[in-house]
Amino acid sequence: MGKKSNKPVIGLIKLQIQAGKATPAPPIGPALGQHGVNIMDFCKEYNDLTKDKMGEVVPVEITVYNDRSFSITLKTPPVSKMILKALGIKSGSPTPNTKSVGTLTSEQVLKIVDDKIKDLNAFSVDSAVKIIEGSARSMGVRIKK
Repeated sequence: MGKKSNKPVIGLIKLQIQAGKATPAPPIGPALGQHGVNIMDFCKEYNDLTKDKMGEVVPVEITVYNDRSFSITLKTPPVSKMILKALGIKSGSPTPNTKSVGTLTSEQVLKIVDDKIKDLNAFSVDSAVKIIEGSARSMGVRIKK
């Protein structure tokens, strides 16, 4: 069911789900149910595809076709989650302009860019670096050049 198709598309659903932990409970059940998708088939397929990424939030795009079949496209985790993971912290700063929660090195920023570039709206590595650095600053993370 997870293959690309030439059938008419009736919906595109975007969700952020913990890897390997998809269940029919909200928000997944209602989002898929309104399009008539078999929720358990989706949960099984998503959990199989993401079992190696346990503990991460993996965004997914579900394309729903007119015969209620679907295809799954996995995305990379959100930039904020990647920054938190790189620093080994639980959350960003409650007051990012005054309180810093950590410092990212240029190498860490480039690693995040390498992982995330295919999902970023950037045409060059330099612009992707600026996107990551901006996200980091908004979380109270400093960038060490």
